Amino acid sequence: MLIGSIINGKELTSKNKMAIHNPYTGEKIDDIALASKQEMDDAVKDAYQCFHETMKIMPAHERADILRETANLLEERTEEFAETVVKEAGKPISASRGEVQRGVQVLRFASEKAKDITGEVIPMDAAVGGNGRMGFAKRDPLGVVAAITPFNFPLNLSLHKIAPAIAAGNTVIFKPAEKTPISAYKLTKLFHEAGLPASALNLVMGTGEEVGDPLVKHDQIHKVSFTGSLPVGRAIKESAGFKKVTLELGSNSPNIIFADANIEEAVKSLVTGAFAFSGQVCISAQRIYVQKEVYDQFLEQYVSLTESLKVGDPADEGTDVGPMINEGEAERAKQWIDDAVEKGAKIAAGGERKGTLLMPTIMTDVDENMKVIAEEVFAPIVSIIPFETEEEAVKFSNNSIYGLQAGVFTIDIHRAFRVAEKLEMGGVWINEISTYRQDNIPYGGVKQSGFGREGVKYAIEDMTELKFIGLKLEQ
Repeated sequence: MLIGSIINGKELTSKNKMAIHNPYTGEKIDDIALASKQEMDDAVKDAYQCFHETMKIMPAHERADILRETANLLEERTEEFAETVVKEAGKPISASRGEVQRGVQVLRFASEKAKDITGEVIPMDAAVGGNGRMGFAKRDPLGVVAAITPFNFPLNLSLHKIAPAIAAGNTVIFKPAEKTPISAYKLTKLFHEAGLPASALNLVMGTGEEVGDPLVKHDQIHKVSFTGSLPVGRAIKESAGFKKVTLELGSNSPNIIFADANIEEAVKSLVTGAFAFSGQVCISAQRIYVQKEVYDQFLEQYVSLTESLKVGDPADEGTDVGPMINEGEAERAKQWIDDAVEKGAKIAAGGERKGTLLMPTIMTDVDENMKVIAEEVFAPIVSIIPFETEEEAVKFSNNSIYGLQAGVFTIDIHRAFRVAEKLEMGGVWINEISTYRQDNIPYGGVKQSGFGREGVKYAIEDMTELKFIGLKLEQ
């Protein structure tokens, strides 16, 4: 089957094709027709016209109805969409269903918020000479939003960009990851089926060079929302000019386990946090710092539970850890493991690769200069490191170019908040793993993890412009 970009509701074909393969079986799923630079330009101009003629004047209740209907349709087709994610991303079926359910929730959050985008009345008489004037600030949509999305959450992370953009009255150019375009294709059709004007969401499938770069630079794009790697994020920031930009980039998330924590619960949750979707999650638990008094106990339990995980076919209901997105990424991760071992690190569990499957790997005796610690590993690899004092744990955690999300495990509430205040992160969870994300929280990073926030309410703030309107009253 050949699928293509969708512009103004019409599907494009092309001689320039790319095959999409199942990461686990290697079998070809579909071919996609790659869009040209000219087709991308047509898509932007079409969305720009739709914004000015339709979306910016569409009543809030209509936008809310469309988002609610999209949520209902997605919920009805949970299995279809979950199976698509399994096939193109290699995500285990149980986690894929969870992603669809989260996507439904994001759409419903956006539907509710579409009718509650408020401004404020300004007390004009607070300023000397302001008597006899009234003023208020309102939020207006920006225009055309470029949503550039990654492979690891092809539904939910796409909806975190598209749903708030539509809720606010914008139009969207949707450029999905080259590895997972089928979910995006089905999602675009779902929005149109729910009643969204065809040109309000145009899907453009293509390479970064042919489509992504010119999309970011296009003068009729008003905002770019990107989730992906640090190098690409940096390039987008340099190319975007005066456009608004939200970047959700890399991380090497730390989790701190104090001696008074519930070790059994921490182990259980952090095994999930490190190896869910083969560690291909921005906030995956990559670094675990454990207080020395409980280090051996924690490590023993962690190794035991990790070795009980079922690794294999993501379509199997019992699979815990499936493949990485492709063999190149699996080999890259294996090389990082080998490099760390050559420099003195030890493997406490895992370390083997079979095609796209990398066994859940636990590393010890690591140091801060090894790639498995210093860089975003984006693989089922976790390092467990002892610490002595609270100050040391904070120092280790902050010693990174990244700052997305962290977890702190302790029953001492005073310590919990002291540490949370000192951690240089966009978000800190107490007695919860760094990998946990709820779809209505402000989510984003500091330092080189990016800037701007997702979460429907907060994304809408970035996807609107504050306009002041004042009136001088006749006396």
